[in-house]
Amino acid sequence: MHQSSDPASAIPPDASPHPSARPNTTARRGVLGATALLAAYVGVWATVAPRGFYESFPGFGFTWISIDGPFNEHLIRDVGAMYVALGTLTVAAFFARMAAAGRLVGLGWTVFGCLHFGYHALHPEGGTTDRIATLLSLGISLALGILLMIPPRRESERPPTAESGFPARGATGPVR
Repeated sequence: MHQSSDPASAIPPDASPHPSARPNTTARRGVLGATALLAAYVGVWATVAPRGFYESFPGFGFTWISIDGPFNEHLIRDVGAMYVALGTLTVAAFFARMAAAGRLVGLGWTVFGCLHFGYHALHPEGGTTDRIATLLSLGISLALGILLMIPPRRESERPPTAESGFPARGATGPVR
């Protein structure tokens, strides 16, 4: 009898002993994809064109960086490199088989998001629209990190459906 060399393939999704050993889901990959796009937008721009990033970020008629002090190319490029690094890990988690990779990336995004959101909440800059848009965008980034940390559910914890063959809630016989 042939056995797979991949230990994860021997564990059915609903029998995984620990949430981190469960497979990645389409929903988690969607959140990872959105987070990777965010990282690419900020990271590539800051790394490749630090002056333009400083003068124009986040774009769309707003300027959030230049109102906070003089241009510092080193700092802007470092921030860009950090976003590129987080984005790289996020892309790797997107392609990983197991949910644990996405959960660890989520932890990184959540820690960064809490600190970044906290700074801007305590040090508001710009007009009312800028302040609201800054906190809203940082809140979305933080929420993506938190969503990634949620452990996947076991198949047996999911609501029963006609396709699953499990009885519907309150039913006494098989679903037909």
